[in-house]
This record gives sequence, C-alpha cells and structure tokens, in this order.
Amino acid sequence: MTATATPRKEPPVFNLPNQLTAGRLVLGIILFVLIEHDQWLWSIVVFALAAFTDWLDGYIARLQGLTSTLGRNLDPLVDKVVICGAFIFLLKHPEANLSPWMVVVIVARELLITGLRSFMENLGATFGADWLGKIKMTLQCAALFAIFLALYEKNQDVFMWGRDILVWGMLIATSLSGLQYLWRAFALLRKDV
Repeated sequence: MTATATPRKEPPVFNLPNQLTAGRLVLGIILFVLIEHDQWLWSIVVFALAAFTDWLDGYIARLQGLTSTLGRNLDPLVDKVVICGAFIFLLKHPEANLSPWMVVVIVARELLITGLRSFMENLGATFGADWLGKIKMTLQCAALFAIFLALYEKNQDVFMWGRDILVWGMLIATSLSGLQYLWRAFALLRKDV
C-alpha cells in the first residue's frame, strides 16, 4: 500500500480575510477622496481603519487556516494601492512636505518588487516579505499618519518635525528594502545558472 499526499484545498474565495482586504480597497478610495477635500481628521480615522484591517485579515487567515493564493496576492497589492495612492494624492498639498521624487521612489519600489516577486514565484522561488519589508510598511504607515496629523494640526512644530523624520526614515527603509529584494533575486537567479 502506498501513501499519497492529498493536495491542499484552497479556502473559499469570499472568505472573511479576503472580504477585509476588499474592504480595505474601498477604504483606500474613500481615503483618496478625503485627501482631495482636505479632510485630515477623517483621513486619520479612515487610514487607521484600513491599517487595522490589514493586520486583522492576516491574523484571521492564519488563525483559521484561510490562507489562499488569492489572499497572498491580493493583500499586498491592495496595500500598495492604498499607500502609493495616498502619497500621490498628497503631492498636491505643499504642506505635506513631499517632493515628487520621494513619491517616485515609493511607487517605483512597489511596482518593481511586485513584478519581481511575481517573476520569482513563477520560477518556484519563495519570495515573500521579510523583516525589512515589514519595517518599510510600518514606516510608510507611520509617515502617512504623521503627515495627516501635521496637516490637521497646522503650525505645530513638533508634528512637522515628526513628519519629516518619519518621511526620511520611510524613504531610507523603502530604498534599502528594494535593494535587498533585488539582491535576493540576483542571488537566486545566479544559483540557477
């Protein structure tokens, strides 16, 4: 008698974690409208809710064994849409103290690494987020919170200093994380040659 492995069954597509991820996309669209209309307090509230659902969907997926291919791909994609979109919409507000090159660094890193991750996983390599990627995401969220708070509490030096420190820290982490992913991909590809 031979033992055969049963293929892992994917959870239903419309499970709670995936619904939370879809809800985060809707919250992102609401956030963009709020930024467009200078509604900073509501931007803080909606972004906090979006960040909470990002944590919650992953927690529930792991807790209930509802991790799926769709969720593994959709979750980081929605994160990138919300984060990149917020920074893009903030560009029209000079008080946010963002330069276009800063937003280009953020968006370029996210697009490049998303494409690279897809390419590497199609080759069979595991290419998920690592500790520097998680720090990058945390600093991106913290920088957005700081920007929204500085815009809400205008002319408060402490909020402007905090905003600037977090934006520069986030840019450094974003750049280093992108370089680390490129190095990992290069190392994996060289090993296969």
